[in-house]
Amino acid sequence: MTTGPLLVTERLELWRPVADDLPQLVAMVSHPQTARYLGGPQPMAEHFARFARNAGSWQLYEYGSFMVRLRGGDGRIVGNCGVFHSWRGLGEDFDDRPEAGWILADGYAGQGLAQEALRAVLAWLDGRLDTEIVCMIEPANAPSLRLAGKLGFRPTRDAALPSGQPVRLFARQADGSSAGIGAVGVRPEASAPEVDRLEKIIRHRLTGGIVAR
Repeated sequence: MTTGPLLVTERLELWRPVADDLPQLVAMVSHPQTARYLGGPQPMAEHFARFARNAGSWQLYEYGSFMVRLRGGDGRIVGNCGVFHSWRGLGEDFDDRPEAGWILADGYAGQGLAQEALRAVLAWLDGRLDTEIVCMIEPANAPSLRLAGKLGFRPTRDAALPSGQPVRLFARQADGSSAGIGAVGVRPEASAPEVDRLEKIIRHRLTGGIVAR
């Protein structure tokens, strides 16, 4: 059982990840069109390490990346978006900061879904955080570079990950500026029974089983 915020926008629902989400998440980020901006194909151990790191962010800092699904859909995960804490080894101006990140499943880009999800997350966080939020993007990832600008991120410097992969670093002040930039219907913290019920509905839709409400 888990508790956490359930964010609802016009088209999306975002929830705190649970263990059963891992297989779908791995399948999503392993698609060649998605993996190309994530350092290429990764072994299962690396997928689990990233998943566990996000779980640690939720546990220690009370925020992290959300799983994303379409409202009224089949419960399939179509994205992973949010703000998390992750030491990258990029320096004091980046490492110990809340970091934004967004991933969409193949076939869902170009519809404004990442922007819609991130606006909801930032609206939820503004007023809770009193420090800047950072993000890193590959210089060749033009869609994400544009989205960062729309979300209020400004470039700070270019850097390289320990693997040698070049990235561009951005920062955004968490000062309440998201309140009027399009977050729709952010619901309050979901109760444990509600989250459990939603998890059962998702599993029901994925397996064809019978759900007890």
